[in-house]
Amino acid sequence: MLILTVLQGPDKGRKFELTTQLPQLIGRSSEALPISDTTVSRRHAELTPDDGKWYIRDLNSQNGTWVNGVRISGRQQLKPGDQVRTGSTLFVFGQADERDQLDLVRVLRQDQIDSTVERTLAGNDDSVVLAEPEPRSAAVHHLQVIYRLTALTSVQTNRDDLLRAVMELVFNELKPERGFIVLTLPSADADGREWFPAVVKHRTPPADRKDARIHISRTILNHALKQGEGVLSSNAMSDPRFAKGDSVQQFAIRSALCSPIEFGDRRFGAIYVDSSIANYTFTQEQLALLNAIARHTGLALANAEAYAKKLQTERLAATGETVAVLSHSIKNILQGLRGGADVVEMGLKKEDLKISRGGWTILKRNIDRIMALTLNMLAYSRPRTPEYELTRVGDLLEECAELLADQCQAKEVALIVDAESEMVPVMLDPHLMHQAIVNLLVNAVEAVQPKVGAVTVRATYVANPDRSIAPGPAGSAGKPVIRIDVIDNGPGIARDRHAQIFEPFQSTKGIRGTGLGLTVTKRLVEEHRGRVLLTSEPNRGATFTIVIPAETTRSMDPSATAATRPQAPDPLRGG
Repeated sequence: MLILTVLQGPDKGRKFELTTQLPQLIGRSSEALPISDTTVSRRHAELTPDDGKWYIRDLNSQNGTWVNGVRISGRQQLKPGDQVRTGSTLFVFGQADERDQLDLVRVLRQDQIDSTVERTLAGNDDSVVLAEPEPRSAAVHHLQVIYRLTALTSVQTNRDDLLRAVMELVFNELKPERGFIVLTLPSADADGREWFPAVVKHRTPPADRKDARIHISRTILNHALKQGEGVLSSNAMSDPRFAKGDSVQQFAIRSALCSPIEFGDRRFGAIYVDSSIANYTFTQEQLALLNAIARHTGLALANAEAYAKKLQTERLAATGETVAVLSHSIKNILQGLRGGADVVEMGLKKEDLKISRGGWTILKRNIDRIMALTLNMLAYSRPRTPEYELTRVGDLLEECAELLADQCQAKEVALIVDAESEMVPVMLDPHLMHQAIVNLLVNAVEAVQPKVGAVTVRATYVANPDRSIAPGPAGSAGKPVIRIDVIDNGPGIARDRHAQIFEPFQSTKGIRGTGLGLTVTKRLVEEHRGRVLLTSEPNRGATFTIVIPAETTRSMDPSATAATRPQAPDPLRGG
């Protein structure tokens, strides 16, 4: 059962079930999902099912529709776990969570339902050897099933996606009416339960939640989980108690299969399927096939766990490297602050204002360095959504240049701003683009030689850019762009380092750099759907070029009545 759960917003905690195969509207109109968020348009976005998959598209809403922090511009497929933001409301798209699914699987005692284990089959490597009346054709078919399963499990690393795909394969091959996959818990939960249902599936969608419940004999499930053997039971209807009442209709079990999911000495859970069709029972050969599927699933889960551990180890290693690099940079800045403070203290003791001013210059320079480091760390760790507004690029360049005026004066280098006076204002986030340009200017000023250095920042409007500077996937040749060039006459950058310098912590400044400036600039420009280019050779200076779409307007939703702008999604808080 697919649901939309509200994580943030006025309706926080509400859940909307997507049980029908009809489009669902998100908005404030009467036919939409009933949400009370006034920052959502009347017809904000539409969810559409298509061949078992769900897609979302924005309906030209005022505040846009965002999927996982990225504003969508067309039809986009949703996957379980995706976060959807409309206005100030944040949804998570997916199946009912484990707590909701716990009620769908009911284990019955012996006095409630009696199912005798008719046949068992150990879940070992021999499970793939099947005996049927026509062994050759059966072997070919089963090998095809195992091949598809192997191909499936080799590409799936997400546990939930893997289990849903396995259950789909089981339904295609065994044709059951109902089924589920349970996974074992490391320890019993508060209710004493040692497992939980990860996937529940019906061939025909149930009419209601009561009809969706699957009843299973404790004998069957315990044998698979405890003994590690596949179980075939087809005698539930032979129990004399069923002939006297409506238990047949209540439990609707005529034949059942249950196989353990295991690998080595690790038992992950079990796959269960059953059928209520009269005069039909599963066969021992089908049990062997289900055992083989379960065993391959156990191998895939073991691989997924190993992959997750490897990924976690790599993340810890990367975190340690990041902490080491940043600690080194912060230590250098603190040493500069301490040195400047000592000079100021010396001047105060001697009542010499000239000495104190010299110390203050050192303090101010290092305060600026730690401020820049902090801003870059925030921008690097938390991607933000640009808040667009009409901006004059020439004025923005002048503001950036003013910040470096004192540094240029102290170093005696020229900083030239060259912007077309008649350039049309364009839509961009002035705060984010300010940080990106300042990072490039700081690098350029620090790269040039004192007294002979020169840095130029130039902005031009390009009506018909060629593909060499077009903003990539978000644009194409022929669409107008704004081009911002930061040019210096410094030592230049070798060609083999052009791609590397945009990676985090790749600095050419030694102890004066952190290696985050260019990485952050690249990210901020890409968040504007643009790109950063580098042209440089040793001893010939360097030119960094920012290219962004020259948009002058943004579409509005005429049906919207609320003009409140939502806050940019914050991934650290889930939206």
